[in-house]
Amino acid sequence: MFTLEIEGTAVAVINSDEASAKDLFTCEGFKEDIRTMTSEGKPLWNGTSPLKIRAATEDEIEIFEDALAEDDGEGEFTDDKHHAGGDTAEEEDEDEADIVFLVDIDEADEDDEADA
Repeated sequence: MFTLEIEGTAVAVINSDEASAKDLFTCEGFKEDIRTMTSEGKPLWNGTSPLKIRAATEDEIEIFEDALAEDDGEGEFTDDKHHAGGDTAEEEDEDEADIVFLVDIDEADEDDEADA
């Protein structure tokens, strides 16, 4: 498993090999997503900071596994399959990669800013 780190903050973990992690975490669609997503009101990525992909720590792997276990039980977790190529016929095969965000993602922050 590999972790995406931005400015010293572990942002997301993916269960893939290093090459696939680099491809996914640096593809334009994913970069656009993290540029527009916020955590505690701040963008996950400013669009210019380096995106560091490194081996996940044991704690990050545990968080990842707990999130997927929660998904199996509650159905709330959404992985980012659409970024992995969207091969619907092969979604359950080894080509699929799950992503778990390690930071809390703000919900509907655009609505909050409009109300302020």
